[in-house]
Amino acid sequence: MNTNTFHNLSYGVYIISSLDGSRSTGCVVNSVMQITSSPATIAVSINHDNFTNSCIETSGTFAISILSEASDPGLIGRFGFQSGREIDKFNGVDALQKGELSVIADACGYIVCKVINKMETSTHTIFLGEVIDADLLKPDSAMTYAYYHKIVKGKTPKNSPTYLPEETNTKEKWVCSICGYIYDGSTPFEELSNEYKCPICKQPKEKFTKQ
Repeated sequence: MNTNTFHNLSYGVYIISSLDGSRSTGCVVNSVMQITSSPATIAVSINHDNFTNSCIETSGTFAISILSEASDPGLIGRFGFQSGREIDKFNGVDALQKGELSVIADACGYIVCKVINKMETSTHTIFLGEVIDADLLKPDSAMTYAYYHKIVKGKTPKNSPTYLPEETNTKEKWVCSICGYIYDGSTPFEELSNEYKCPICKQPKEKFTKQ
């Protein structure tokens, strides 16, 4: 079976937010789909290991922030490669309050849902949410998963439903140990300023390792 075939399926890049008690938290996903139009119903797939999964289960609500091509890629690093069990992901992030839920201000749109059903798989929960609020925030084009990989050059979190192990490459490369971003700039990595930071997760140069 050639799993690379799955890359031809269409995905977006979204931040799913929910509540840890009264605190907002969230994670990055790429599997969001509209199921029906009336009543408007959305399905989202969340890994069992993601802290956001249990928060949606408890609160019964979630919001979808639709990232655009102009959105700060650091949002993906913050929400996709760190755990809400350990940090306050919304601390310092420009967010809008939509009822009890926080949505990303630097997104092109948002959708707020109440959970009406769910389905369990071996690794993920598929939550079905009835839409209770939605709006456009910016006229920018929504970021596709293909754009994220080809232009932003981001990597897939291992908890993502579309994660595939990368093929072995013998070429020397510098890789961020936090999010997996591969530096491919024209300046040799060793010659970069010590102020250099990973464009995805904003970690310092010292977090990169040579492979």
